[in-house]
Amino acid sequence: MRSWTDTLRFAFQPVVNLLTGGVAALEILARPEGGDILAEARRDPELDGRLAVSALRAAVRRETLLPLHVNVFAGTLADLGGLQPLHDAVREAGRMPWEVTLDVCPPYTHVPRKALLDALAVLRGQGFRICADGVGDGDAPLRLLTDLAPELVKLDASLLARPAAVRAMRVLCDGIGALLSVEGVETEGQYAVARAAGAQLAQGELFAPPARLPAADVYVPSGSPGVLPAPRSGPPVRQFVRPAALLPATASAGQVRALLTGSPDVSGVLLVDRAGVPVRSVHRSRFLLSMSARYGHALYADRPAAKLGDAPRTVGVDATAWEVLEVVAVGGRDRTSDDVAVVDAHGRCVGVVRLADLVRALAESRVEEAAGLNPLTRLPGSDAITVEVDRRIADGRPFALSWLDVDRFKEVNDGAGFAAGDELIRSVGQALLRSAGGTTRVGHIGGDDFLVLTEPEGLDPLAAAVLDVPWSAGGLAVTLSLATVLCAPGTVPDHRYAAAGLAPLKKAAKALRGASWVLGRAGAPGYEVRRGSEFSAAAAG
Repeated sequence: MRSWTDTLRFAFQPVVNLLTGGVAALEILARPEGGDILAEARRDPELDGRLAVSALRAAVRRETLLPLHVNVFAGTLADLGGLQPLHDAVREAGRMPWEVTLDVCPPYTHVPRKALLDALAVLRGQGFRICADGVGDGDAPLRLLTDLAPELVKLDASLLARPAAVRAMRVLCDGIGALLSVEGVETEGQYAVARAAGAQLAQGELFAPPARLPAADVYVPSGSPGVLPAPRSGPPVRQFVRPAALLPATASAGQVRALLTGSPDVSGVLLVDRAGVPVRSVHRSRFLLSMSARYGHALYADRPAAKLGDAPRTVGVDATAWEVLEVVAVGGRDRTSDDVAVVDAHGRCVGVVRLADLVRALAESRVEEAAGLNPLTRLPGSDAITVEVDRRIADGRPFALSWLDVDRFKEVNDGAGFAAGDELIRSVGQALLRSAGGTTRVGHIGGDDFLVLTEPEGLDPLAAAVLDVPWSAGGLAVTLSLATVLCAPGTVPDHRYAAAGLAPLKKAAKALRGASWVLGRAGAPGYEVRRGSEFSAAAAG
């Protein structure tokens, strides 16, 4: 009688890092030759657990060094209280649990919440990483998703038709400390949407189809679609994490040499203790140079590789790219090309980052940022402000969006000259920057028009900085007009509606005499005149 294992094969599909273009991990997919063993596994937790173990062993036979994704149903974890056989199989294979991510698959309906969360706590304690799979096309409620606190969230590609939903999920992932991935990407258009919406990882037929042999190369479209700009503190390091080549701290130099010569893309090896904490870092070039020196192999081959390593450089998973550069800068010049180990809250290695990836990304962000700056004021344009508006909307935060301009600016230019007009615009921009504090964002959208995004409590200092001081250009007195729309959570769906709410407020402010300020509230009729004179009740209503 044939066993189910006789007709079951496994395929591997790369998970691609959208920033580096490299393969971040391999998902192991069951491919039965007959029957529907996955449907059976969904009903039979014991069978599903055995499938997970078989998937791991299939990957180990391929001798891949990449981190692995193993699928398991949520109901299986709740019923079994964990996957001890999988943990044992990982250890027997010489791999580390934190190199394995468990893709927890729906359905979640009727799965006991406490039993599932307790099982995940056990798995995390063993070192496994957790991914919430099938989000967006499954039945995972948001409350459960936040309770799961996964390291990774996988979205169904159908959500790419709704980019706002993907952006909102990116904000949620940032809040719970998870990366965002999109499954089933088949076209370059979907790839562009995934990147622009903020996804950091993806997989699908576009990059590489599932195959019996792990893909050595993947296709990544050229070009760099617009992505959400990085915060001022720099992009998070987790976006650049590459798989780490790990060996036990007791590994010999001969074992390290065998790994390096068999894996030309590996730039270094981390030696870790039994808990997965890096203890030594072995740099490829320096190590092979020592081994190839006269008598090098005879001297070192059977000795501990740790003697040819250095103290590891480490950063936490919540570090930024700039913090990594600071770590690199502290050491000697001969170690600037060393990989930096990324560790979790327990000090366990979850991957490495390469200096070249960080420098390239930071340089590109600076080039893109510079290209978007107004040449007169060196302030960003409207795109930077509107993206941040969408972030705050998705995050459910109240905000105030203001539009400031110079009254009768054409007359100012005609009367005082364009040089005086330019100087006035620069001065207004500098005044806005001086008044900006905390999360305030200032943009120059062209001519004499500025956009300011701030917290509602920051409005009075903003108005005082630009309206309560005298302005002039070439000896001509000048006044400014300010229009503000207050947006409470849920009152506007995106930046377009907020901007549309500003238009009539700006018109009302321009109708007033002297320095003027008109404030309205999104979704509410009318407005309040905070500055200015000679207006009628009809105009104000």
